[in-house]
Amino acid sequence: MNAAPLHVVLGAGPAGTAIAAELAQRDLPVRHVSRNEIPLTDKRIERVTADLSTPEAAIAAADGASVVYHAVNVPYHLQTEVLPGITTSILIAAAHQGARLVVLDTLYPYGEADGEAITEQTPWAATSRKGRLRAELDRQYLAAHRNGEVSVVLGRAADFFGPGVLSSTLGGAFFPGALTGGKVLGLGDLALPHSYTYIGDVARGLIALGTDPRGDGRVWHLPTNPALSTLEVHRHVEALIGRELDVDVLTELVAYGPFDEQFIGEYREMFYQHQIPQNMVSADFEATFGLRPTPWREALQATLDWYRAAFSA
Repeated sequence: MNAAPLHVVLGAGPAGTAIAAELAQRDLPVRHVSRNEIPLTDKRIERVTADLSTPEAAIAAADGASVVYHAVNVPYHLQTEVLPGITTSILIAAAHQGARLVVLDTLYPYGEADGEAITEQTPWAATSRKGRLRAELDRQYLAAHRNGEVSVVLGRAADFFGPGVLSSTLGGAFFPGALTGGKVLGLGDLALPHSYTYIGDVARGLIALGTDPRGDGRVWHLPTNPALSTLEVHRHVEALIGRELDVDVLTELVAYGPFDEQFIGEYREMFYQHQIPQNMVSADFEATFGLRPTPWREALQATLDWYRAAFSA
């Protein structure tokens, strides 16, 4: 019988799925929780369906947890309405269980501040609704830690890419076209530096925060390679697939591929991320926890392999 502490992963998007899979690979007890039924991919992972918007359901879902990973997200148009309640529920649940809470976070609280080198010391200067919301939720997490209610640590990531990541700049509107010779999406100024975080590094980074209390009580930047221009990322992909990409560059947001009008309408206030330099620096995390980001070519090859297999299936 495995007597190791129980890790409970909340959310079954790409990040939650990657965290649960990584924990199972390490033979750590893991429970995966989502509002919707989670497909069976690994018998070592306990699967639970729960609506985490209520404290009672969140407490039950986290029963017995030593570490709770908060990777819950909701559609853009529901975030300002739904995320505050989920935040409250998860804080109450982690405190009730006496568990450490590891929160997956975004770069949104920084807004357009210091785009050339974003560190954990960069001011929170969000002007968008979703950026201000994220900043306020982060203040709640950190206040709960300071007040001794629950041990909390936050791990921030840039735009995701990797196996299982569909709704991203480097996702379902990019890799399928790259593999088939079709159109691929590019947003904004492709010559500007832009940070992308590999989903495997998101999972490994959050688990490092979940298993090492040295990180508690603050924000960390998860392992992320130094920013390249999106054009340079495209050159890496072209080298791996052996042909040039056919890129549709959107300098203004319109519905495209998997991104419908509702999504685009909500994302418009975040489009500044593709119009300014954005270089998220993770040196502090790397030095403290000894975890380096996956090299670009390796991460892109794994992503291409996943999309190729997904199409074959």
